[in-house]
Amino acid sequence: MDSIRSHLLMLVAEAVAASLSVALLAGCGPAAAQGGPGGPPPVSVAPAVQRALQTSEDFSARIEAQATVELRSRVAGTVDRVHFKDGQRVAKGALLFTIDPKPYAAEVERAQAQLASTRTQAELTTAERERAEKLLPMQAVSVQEVDQLRAAERNAQAAEKAARAAVNTAQLSLGYTRVTAPLAGRISRANVTPGNLVGVGEPVLSTIVASDTVQVWFDASESSFLKISQAMRAGGAAPTVAVGLANEDGYPHTGTVDFVDNRLNPATGSIRVRAILDNKDGRFTPGLSARVRLASGVAAPSTLVPERAIGTDQTRKVVMVVGEKNVVTPREVKLGALADGMRVVTGVKAGELIIVDGLQRAFPGAPVTPTVLKVDDKGMPIVPPPAPPGPPGGGEKK
Repeated sequence: MDSIRSHLLMLVAEAVAASLSVALLAGCGPAAAQGGPGGPPPVSVAPAVQRALQTSEDFSARIEAQATVELRSRVAGTVDRVHFKDGQRVAKGALLFTIDPKPYAAEVERAQAQLASTRTQAELTTAERERAEKLLPMQAVSVQEVDQLRAAERNAQAAEKAARAAVNTAQLSLGYTRVTAPLAGRISRANVTPGNLVGVGEPVLSTIVASDTVQVWFDASESSFLKISQAMRAGGAAPTVAVGLANEDGYPHTGTVDFVDNRLNPATGSIRVRAILDNKDGRFTPGLSARVRLASGVAAPSTLVPERAIGTDQTRKVVMVVGEKNVVTPREVKLGALADGMRVVTGVKAGELIIVDGLQRAFPGAPVTPTVLKVDDKGMPIVPPPAPPGPPGGGEKK
């Protein structure tokens, strides 16, 4: 029994020793993973910079034609011929459609014949009135007869005028059988083909848009409106905008503001603005979306920080500032324009150190170990190149 008891005690002692070894190894694991004694977490910081910057705002825009015309027939008849190809550019006055002119040519001839008849009648009544007036002093005719002849002459002259107006109307209708371009531009497709009957005003034969210049419409902010108004009141050159299409980088095209609406939209705080853009090369098609950049026109000192250094705290925009004793302080900022990856802000001063990398390790009121990065001429931090890898095997060769 004593030997059994001794054997059990030895087994218990070995189990306790194994448990202690496992606990010691588990306790040593985190320390080994940390790689050394604890300390403030490392972060990369860069100073806020000040630059004389021409501020600008970007807006979404829509390109529209400066003039659009719906072609409609002003007379009823059968389409005799279409004189253009769908989508081609047409000059002002170019012949586009021909309505069958024969009925209207016949109406012109009838009206001219009626005019000739009334003119002959008017000449006859004039001659009779003149002859009667010569006989009146000799009392060969009565005064009443002369008055009747004068009235007949005036009626004949009025009938002649009515017949002349009928001729003009018939000639106008005959001219309307030739549908011409009221402006130069690009025409759409023909909505009717030869042989179709058209009425007065229906259907729309085609449409033409003026293409030498286009309009760029956008909703500007209240601050931009005040800048535009100030520039226009000063009497200088009209404000310009830079325009870019969806498939273009940047804003390669320049337009001129020529219209600002007469009231702001109180619901959005914006106002409609129109700029004119040259389109002689046909690059811009009405209906395209575009991006518009409106510059302030005045370079003013501005404080900028890297865009990636700006975080969000609920509804606020904040940056993490490293102050005295390397303690992190959150700072609320108001955002301005974006320029070359740098954001114009108010709420920080030039030279203050802003955390740009390692934000997840920075906590308000806690110290950090900052590494100040060099910046380029625009203020963007220059990321140092990665350290070269060590020799194979993890140690020096002996």
